[in-house]
Amino acid sequence: MAKIEGVNIKNYGVLKDITLGKLWNTQRNRPLTPMTVVIGKNGTGKSTLFDAFGFLADCLKLGVEEACDARGRGGFDRIRSQGCGEPIEFQIYYKQDSRSRPITYELAIDADNTGRPYVTQERLRQRRSGQRYGRPFSFLWLVEGEGVVWRGQELNPQSDDESAGDDGGEAGTAVRRLIRRLLSGTRTEESRETEAIELQDKRRLGIATLGALKQHPRISAFREFIEGWHLNYFTPDAARGLPLAGPQRHLNDHGDNLGNVVQFMEREHPERFKRILERIAGEIPGIESIDTEISSDRRLLLRFNDRGFQDPFYAQQMSDGTLKIFAYLLLLEDPSPPPFICIEEPENGLYHKLLEILAAEFRSNATEKRNSPQIFVTTHQPYFVDALSPAETWILEKGPDGFSMIRRASDDTIVKAMVEEELPLGGLWYSNFLDAR
Repeated sequence: MAKIEGVNIKNYGVLKDITLGKLWNTQRNRPLTPMTVVIGKNGTGKSTLFDAFGFLADCLKLGVEEACDARGRGGFDRIRSQGCGEPIEFQIYYKQDSRSRPITYELAIDADNTGRPYVTQERLRQRRSGQRYGRPFSFLWLVEGEGVVWRGQELNPQSDDESAGDDGGEAGTAVRRLIRRLLSGTRTEESRETEAIELQDKRRLGIATLGALKQHPRISAFREFIEGWHLNYFTPDAARGLPLAGPQRHLNDHGDNLGNVVQFMEREHPERFKRILERIAGEIPGIESIDTEISSDRRLLLRFNDRGFQDPFYAQQMSDGTLKIFAYLLLLEDPSPPPFICIEEPENGLYHKLLEILAAEFRSNATEKRNSPQIFVTTHQPYFVDALSPAETWILEKGPDGFSMIRRASDDTIVKAMVEEELPLGGLWYSNFLDAR
């Protein structure tokens, strides 16, 4: 399953310029772990970091202008870093699977002269087979809606034109030079594998259009990867709704189809569902079974059967914590899980002794299964942090200029030594030992 090894975000709210993990030009950095947790005090930018992933996914799904307004973001000027006149930029460094060469996706979004956001540059690049150093080759490069794309899975040996395209100079110059050559009718070995393109709408991502074409399998794979992200906006009140009956395969972002997923799991994966119930019973006293009931008007009722009571309790009567734990376990036990799961502050509404158990559940699902998802969590709860290792923990802080800074806990040799001496990381966090020195 695809994994993100590193990410860089520029000019997105308080995230003026932060990097987690490794990028194509920072190969000495360690990649992100299968479970990555960002901790920080209130106001340091944890919600903004969580939303940055959601914004990127929304750009693919909706287009950049709609994404700027979605989820209460308030438009491009509200999400661009205050006082900044530069584009919002993202860089995602990921591997499609453990054997493939990493691919870098770069996206820059700016406002046009009418103030409307559009894509100024978009690029996918990858080193060739056997290439360990040097700039990766751009197999998709668009500048203000026009550029070139290379077809197929592999790239031809480097030519002079290819080298010119990635020499670090002005982005548009080399791209437009190649477009003019291709459109002039020149037929060279590499031009038979290239295509000059111009997008009709500069507010839509190129990967949204080209990723739908089978002659661009690498672009298609990346598009499917982003489309598969699960940004968890779960709220217990949403799970208390009464959806129409009908099994559904996956839990949605808000969790208002919780009962529908239970229907699907009961029918299609009874043994897997039984394991969830056994874990629930071990962690939440009294819960004996969970099932569904269909009302006369075809509404779906989620039913919790508690030991000692003859009549069941329905989701509308259950605590926030019970619904959250159940939803998380159901999400983690998805037979075909999303490749990337992002969860903001899972501790809200949960008994503190459940938090270390929940962290262990997240880690085991991110590391022990064959098709394990990558799990990204933001939190500020010390009991949750107690279950973490320094390598999978990132500390987000406000810098002197008011913008966020981020660092890995394992980069602090004192913290690393303390944890090796079996001092819990959450205790160090609570005692301010993780603050910048």
